[in-house]
Amino acid sequence: MADKKKHKLWSGVYSGSLNPQADDFNSSLRFDKKLYKEDILGSIAHCSMLGKQKIISVKDSELIIKTLKKILSDIEMKKIKITDGEDIHMFVEQVLTDRIGDVGKKLHTARSRNDQVSLDMHMFIKNRCNIFIKKIKELIIAIINVAKKHLDDIVPGFTHLQKAQPSTLAHYLLAYCQMFYRDLIRMENNLTSSDYMPLGSGALCGTTFNIDQNFVAKQLGFKNLIANSMDAISDRDYILEHLFSLATFMMHMSRINEEIIIWASNDYKYVTLPDEFSTGSSMMPQKRNPDISELIRGKTGRVYGDLFSLFVVMKGLPLSYNKDMQEDKEGLFDAIDTVDACIELFTKMFPKLKFNTNVMLEASEKGYMNATDVADFLVKKNIPFREAHEISGKIVRYCIEQNKTLNQLKIDEYKKFNSLFTNDIYKAINLKNIVEQRKSIGGPNKKQVLKQIDDLLKKVK
Repeated sequence: MADKKKHKLWSGVYSGSLNPQADDFNSSLRFDKKLYKEDILGSIAHCSMLGKQKIISVKDSELIIKTLKKILSDIEMKKIKITDGEDIHMFVEQVLTDRIGDVGKKLHTARSRNDQVSLDMHMFIKNRCNIFIKKIKELIIAIINVAKKHLDDIVPGFTHLQKAQPSTLAHYLLAYCQMFYRDLIRMENNLTSSDYMPLGSGALCGTTFNIDQNFVAKQLGFKNLIANSMDAISDRDYILEHLFSLATFMMHMSRINEEIIIWASNDYKYVTLPDEFSTGSSMMPQKRNPDISELIRGKTGRVYGDLFSLFVVMKGLPLSYNKDMQEDKEGLFDAIDTVDACIELFTKMFPKLKFNTNVMLEASEKGYMNATDVADFLVKKNIPFREAHEISGKIVRYCIEQNKTLNQLKIDEYKKFNSLFTNDIYKAINLKNIVEQRKSIGGPNKKQVLKQIDDLLKKVK
């Protein structure tokens, strides 16, 4: 098995050994061991190509491939512990040579760790995109299933955290589904941008061996080859894009959880948190704290940090490879682990929230959210909107002074502000009627909401 006492596989030109502290500082094995599967599968495809091209003998190629498959199996069965070594690439190669001797040393023919690392990361990002696409579809469907139960439930719509216009809870929730759907599209774009096979680029300028990069790409399921070898080994755009997508997703997660935190507060009471996804206080027995939502909100900043950390690493690097690029992994892995934990927990929690629709309706009736419809009523009587807007504003001020809602005003009171008011005003300012009259595309009208649901489900499924 590999250990630090063995000489480095790159140490031919060196007469001395690396300082132990520098060796540990240089090592990336503690975090890049996560790439063991991609590294071994990439090596299998590379070795298959070496044998096919007669760069090494078919017999040696078959032995290496057979041994690599066994190493992969042993790692996954926990028969091998990934412990000592400079990185996962050296670890796998050292285990290989421990098992089959000098034949194992032929694996690295026509390859550098630079293009090997790049290959592993492209494979990893592709795999993670597919996993995340599946998870975000499950999240969207979970929210849609809740929305279907609240097609007719009125909820205040807000601007500036002030009650603005009435909507339905279904319409409200579908706004977040649209955000998450854009995250899905971004992830599909990430899948496309990472679908480039860099192996064959060598350290930076390719190789003199007669390799077949298209064969390797086909073996590993890549659609494209990277066009420039220097760019291939120094590019981290696809990782930045993935981090940006994760950060944007977490921004959307933070927003919906902020909504839940506000709605679960004593002053709102729009939603009741399930026991299994809320916590109490060690001192105050009445407390029901939205810790899960608060943690998701807090972890959003952590993912932002992972994104900007890599931006800072990359901003001043000349071509081609620089060791700074080793810093691309820890932040990426942290962001992925953080997002995975958040989306899995939230997808389980959301369907168990209890929306207090009676409280939402009462809050809607007291919010003067039908003031715009008072103005629209007058506009339909041929009064210019700006004038109608002013009249409606004066009526709202009168209601506040009289402690009344717009629905509670008598028709004589309306006529004090304008003689064109008729009894039809009560129909015009009924909250459910208002919502149903919002028939423009994307609006809260029930048919429009059902169309949004249908369109989303078609896209997601």
